[in-house]
Amino acid sequence: MLIGRVIGHATATVKHRSLGGERLVAVQPLRSLTTDPLLVLDRLGAAPGDLVVITSDGKGAREMVGDETSPARWSIAGLVDEPRELEP
Repeated sequence: MLIGRVIGHATATVKHRSLGGERLVAVQPLRSLTTDPLLVLDRLGAAPGDLVVITSDGKGAREMVGDETSPARWSIAGLVDEPRELEP
């Protein structure tokens, strides 16, 4: 699990059939080895600027969308209510 900041929403004209109707957001991980934003499934309604807890449990993400062949890997596990010293 990682803490990240939602930096925007993703729009795709063509995507895997399992992701139809799913909300996708771009999340920038904080204090992580990766510096690239991640495309994350969002069922919690995170808005740009929100701090979120993301998980890379691909099996859980595939169960969430109901398709074992889905390319989904990352999903939002929770919203951070009171950020404390998470960003430099």
